[in-house]
Amino acid sequence: MTAWRGSSVRGDKPRRVLFIVENLPSPFDRRVWQEATTLHEHGYEVTIICPTGKGYETKREVIDGIHILRHSLPLDARGAAGYALEYTAALFWEFVLAWRVFLTRGFDAIHACNPPDNIFLVGGFFKLLFRKKFLFDHHDINPELYEAKFGRRDFFYRVMLAWERWTFRTADVSIATNESYRRIAIERGKMDPEKVFVVRSGPSLERLKIMPPVPELKQGRDYLVGYVGVMGAQEGLDLLLQAVRHIVHGKGRTDVHFGLVGGGPELDDLKRMAAELEVADYVTFTGRAPDQTLLEMLNTADVCVNPDTFNEMNDKSTMNKIVEYMALGKPIVQFDLTEGRFSAQEASRYAKRNDPEDMAEKILELLADPEKRARMGAFGRRRVEEELSWDHEVPRLLAAYDALFRS
Repeated sequence: MTAWRGSSVRGDKPRRVLFIVENLPSPFDRRVWQEATTLHEHGYEVTIICPTGKGYETKREVIDGIHILRHSLPLDARGAAGYALEYTAALFWEFVLAWRVFLTRGFDAIHACNPPDNIFLVGGFFKLLFRKKFLFDHHDINPELYEAKFGRRDFFYRVMLAWERWTFRTADVSIATNESYRRIAIERGKMDPEKVFVVRSGPSLERLKIMPPVPELKQGRDYLVGYVGVMGAQEGLDLLLQAVRHIVHGKGRTDVHFGLVGGGPELDDLKRMAAELEVADYVTFTGRAPDQTLLEMLNTADVCVNPDTFNEMNDKSTMNKIVEYMALGKPIVQFDLTEGRFSAQEASRYAKRNDPEDMAEKILELLADPEKRARMGAFGRRRVEEELSWDHEVPRLLAAYDALFRS
């Protein structure tokens, strides 16, 4: 039986893994949930510690065989002081709940999902005292993320570098979302290359289903441009709203609507900005939304956008939204970033970096060419099916765990 093969067992008992996630609740965090359910399907016992969130307020529950313990956070952090408070509170609860799991269900390994990079304090504690394994799941490059949010390299930036360094030193194995992150683990983190595995955040084609469009989402207009993602400071949504203004007021196009799916700390500010730019009537903000809303919006969209600004963080990061657009067969417009181009290739048009007017022009070019949109969408869907879907990442995740328990 599959559940009792390979590294998923120790003697006659299944391996036990404790995921620790700070920034998103499970199962909302799609990468974490795919990893957790994959391990469970291959015989591991899995527990997740994570924060509560909208729609995920229950402190303890079991979903699809995964045990989830959630804790509250004091606020939705904004500013360095706010993040320091959030991280301190999260670390406290991670220690408390890790002890609870240790004394009840038990665990053999901690799977730490950043940001932030301070979870090594929990992992290192249990590794030092109880010889537990520690795997670092490198979701974001935190020093670059800090610089992208606050535009400076100060004391806190140096703290981010130190945390990252100590995390890699503590980790028995690290998994990276792309080759850029793998290079950071090896070059900046000084990890043994044989202990760093690339496990991309591939979409599940079972979840991302192609569905009929919902014409009402176009708000009576001819075209819909779709976006899904966090409404945060580094996502470039201010540039997207400037692109909307150029389309509506600069080009006089009143036949295009924009559907933006997602929540985050900048959502209210972005709504105010849309009103100030006099484009609020052309933009729908859904806030954090269930998968059904996301799928309806993206399946209705004629073009999908990724306005992530060019900076060291975004240039080296693989954005989930790109491969999700591709999985649904949608043509994309994004700024020209290294990992974004690697993922999308011919499924995307690439605007000049951080140039909202060029992004607007690329969107209009695609809206005017339905045959090109169809070719690009078909290329993206085929690339996901053949190379980038989660099914292709499962063997890599299991190989990382094989290495973890051999270490």
